[in-house]
Amino acid sequence: MAGLKFRVLLDSENSSEIFRDILIKDTDNFESLYKAIVSSFRFQGDQMASFYVSNDSWDKGSEISLMDLSYDDELTESPTAIMKDALIKDFIEEPDQKFILVYDFMRMWIFLLELIGYEKEGPEKPEVLLSMGMAPPEDSRVAADNEDMFAGDLEEEDELGFDDFEDGMSDEDYSNLDEYDY
Repeated sequence: MAGLKFRVLLDSENSSEIFRDILIKDTDNFESLYKAIVSSFRFQGDQMASFYVSNDSWDKGSEISLMDLSYDDELTESPTAIMKDALIKDFIEEPDQKFILVYDFMRMWIFLLELIGYEKEGPEKPEVLLSMGMAPPEDSRVAADNEDMFAGDLEEEDELGFDDFEDGMSDEDYSNLDEYDY
């Protein structure tokens, strides 16, 4: 069983590079890789996460989710792969294959993974070969606040004196509408 060497870079707000080089068997699943990454950065591993197959521009491709959250498989064109069932080797399309790991969808920790080497033999369990930089505490990033996401005054006018409504209507036009009067 061959070994795959991934460089895992934490996309952090400080200017120093924080990364880990992890060696894993190509026949391991993404759940093993996920646990190795989370552990190597000293995160708890108790949050939702997803890998995304990526390209050289770091665009998100197909998703590999930690848990099956699908509601109705018949409605989806391609069901989301689940980490425990998805073998890493089945998603290697390029010699320098890239993946994105999003951990904790409220805090949005982003890990950029790039395949940087191959070994003839993979380890029995994933190994951290190189560790550069101190990872910030998991709770150091502030979770997105719902109030902040929807902050903004809809009545604000732009520099030309127009309001934010794209249909040409203003707050006054909507003030006469009763909530249940259609």
